[in-house]
Amino acid sequence: MQSIFHLALHVRDLESSRQFYGDLLGGEEGRSTDTWVDFNFFGHQLSLHLGEPFPVSRTGKVGEHRVPMPHFGVILNMSDWIVLKDRLINAEVKFVLSPNIRFPAEPGEQATMFFMDPAGNPIEIKGFTDFESVYAA
Repeated sequence: MQSIFHLALHVRDLESSRQFYGDLLGGEEGRSTDTWVDFNFFGHQLSLHLGEPFPVSRTGKVGEHRVPMPHFGVILNMSDWIVLKDRLINAEVKFVLSPNIRFPAEPGEQATMFFMDPAGNPIEIKGFTDFESVYAA
C-alpha cells in the first residue's frame, strides 16, 4: 500500500515558515489562507497553522545522543541527504545534532541531522544508502 503522510503543526509566523520550508528546504507551497499554509514536504503533506508549537525537550535517547522530542522528518536516499546537508550548512542553519553517521557498519546504518524550523519544531533528516535497511534490526 502506497500512501502519503499528513502532519499539521503550529508555527508562529507564516512568512518565515514559507521561507524555511519553501525556499530553504525546497517544498512546493500548496493551498493557504491567512492562518495556515500547506507544503509538499518531500512528497508528504505538511500543514502549518498559526499557533503555539508543542513544547520540546531533549528526552529521546538514541545511542549516546539526546534528541529533541517530539520531532518529525523524512528519510532520503544518501545522495539527496548530502545535497540537503550541504544546502543547510551553506545557509548557516544551526544544527541541534550536526550531520553524522549513526550505527556505522551495523544494520540500519544511517546519516542523520537535527535542526529546528523558525518556530522551534525539531526536524530530523535521515539518509540511507539502501532503503531495505531502514527497518533492519
